[in-house]
Amino acid sequence: MSANVQRRRWWALLVLAMAQFMVIMDTSIIGVALPDMQRDLGFSSGGLQWVFNAYVVVFGGLLLLGGRLSDLLGARRVFAAGWAVLIAGSVVAAAAQDAWVEILGRGVQGVGGALITPAAMTLLMAIFGGNPRELGRAMALYGAAAPAGGTAGVFLGGVLTEWLSWPWVFVIYVPIGLATLAAVPAVLPAVGARRGSVDLLGAVAVTAGLALAVFAVVRAPEQGWGSAATLLQLGGAAVLLAAFVGVQRALRQPLMPLRIWRTPDLAAANVVFALLGAAWIPAWYFLNLYLQQVLGFGAFASGAALLPMTVTIMVLMVGVTGRLMGRFGTRPLTVTGLAVLALGLGGLSLARPGGSFAVDVLAASLVAALGMSLAYIPTMMAAISRVAPQESGLASGIVNTTYQVGSALGLAVATALATARGADALGNAARLTDGFQAAFLVAAGVAGLGAVLALALLRGRRAGAAERREPVAEPVA
Repeated sequence: MSANVQRRRWWALLVLAMAQFMVIMDTSIIGVALPDMQRDLGFSSGGLQWVFNAYVVVFGGLLLLGGRLSDLLGARRVFAAGWAVLIAGSVVAAAAQDAWVEILGRGVQGVGGALITPAAMTLLMAIFGGNPRELGRAMALYGAAAPAGGTAGVFLGGVLTEWLSWPWVFVIYVPIGLATLAAVPAVLPAVGARRGSVDLLGAVAVTAGLALAVFAVVRAPEQGWGSAATLLQLGGAAVLLAAFVGVQRALRQPLMPLRIWRTPDLAAANVVFALLGAAWIPAWYFLNLYLQQVLGFGAFASGAALLPMTVTIMVLMVGVTGRLMGRFGTRPLTVTGLAVLALGLGGLSLARPGGSFAVDVLAASLVAALGMSLAYIPTMMAAISRVAPQESGLASGIVNTTYQVGSALGLAVATALATARGADALGNAARLTDGFQAAFLVAAGVAGLGAVLALALLRGRRAGAAERREPVAEPVA
């Protein structure tokens, strides 16, 4: 391989990692801006949450369709289309003068993210899949972009909102998106497309089912977990998801061929990955609230306080996790990482009303960061590394859907329990801390459950026995 082609491979990785960074940042950058958006756009207290949920639900619900389109139309084409849609949604969200327009813009952004993410994974496997050592390094860099994007969103959202105004949290995507689109033809490979049809009925059923399930859990604290409305919504979600499975069985070219679940470790790794998201996202969310509402940090200071955790994750993912995965395999790292994450979150559950960052947050957050850095990439690799190359986009869509839905459901449940313990008692540090402690404890329990299930269900593989594949394509010269 020429030096020029080798350089292009790593430039391609930079573009793909930036896409992962921006897609994940889109879920967190709006957090600090929400009060200003509520005031300017007239959101109700209950309606404001959909600025966040519109993105997550659409993103998670359409990832399977994005994966299928990536396989059928070509990953590079779908990747570029996703960026065009994300830019359009960002413009709508930034220019919104009404609440419904803002929610629409966020939903369009979610569509863009659902196209970008599985296409990026397909391109990553196409470029680096033929060399297990390089694939481990590439996955480490790509995986590190996710937590970096989440924390950068909090930090950058505070800076833009404080020094400019809330529309800038969306405007920032426009120049970055245009620069990415300009780079696509030069550095990304033209992965071959396959013939087939698009299962739109299945896409509608699974998206509506997941959206209704998340909606039911989000609304349950207000409606009551045993109320008729909640039970009907959950029942409707179950019917839609069952219909999706039925459609997949009936079609010759379904959105998600059910045979893919016979792939070793795919089902088990997706369960574990959902629990990882259900533990990590609520912990990150409530840690930010504890810093601001109990310790009194401002938006900028809160983002800065999360940097040690983020830097730890990035450094370990890039410099350590890939090497450990090559030596020990995916299963031991997944189990160890989730157990360490549970330990760190358990430490955060001891945070005090009159505490301090150094004593109550720093050490425990670094332990949690260590656990996340050990678990994230091995769990993802366990889920996707054994599928056929032509179905890598589908597998990526499944695993990312699992993580997003697990995150949304985990956050909704943790929020309900935290609220019951006082997490909505603004101005009362003792009650707020009681609620946050409950959320951290729930997240720790979820991570511990994930470790147990990973130990029991994942088969793993012999250390160093990474599956070898021929490269699907090289970057365009």
